[in-house]
Amino acid sequence: MDPLSDGLRVPATKVDGCASQVWLVPEIEGDGDDARFRFKGDSDAMIVRGLIAILISLYDGLTVSEVLEVDASGELGRLGLQDHLSSQRSNGLRAMVTRVRALANAAAA
Repeated sequence: MDPLSDGLRVPATKVDGCASQVWLVPEIEGDGDDARFRFKGDSDAMIVRGLIAILISLYDGLTVSEVLEVDASGELGRLGLQDHLSSQRSNGLRAMVTRVRALANAAAA
């Protein structure tokens, strides 16, 4: 992933609830439920950058309504991540999923 520019590393794009610095920047194409959801992300921690890449592969290009239907916990569980992440990283991953869903909800409204 390309790093985010400093101009996108602002409080509005920062994800709360992560031990590391994490920023997610939505790029919604279109309007309403049929809008396509895309986002960029970055972190100051390499492992978290990898988690962001996984989330991008899970959500990128879906409609905002499809994003809201994704069972992220189930999909991430299939990867067995819970066996390899600390509780802090797991909490941060949940915070990122929550942010993605909030961005999709806002775009659908």
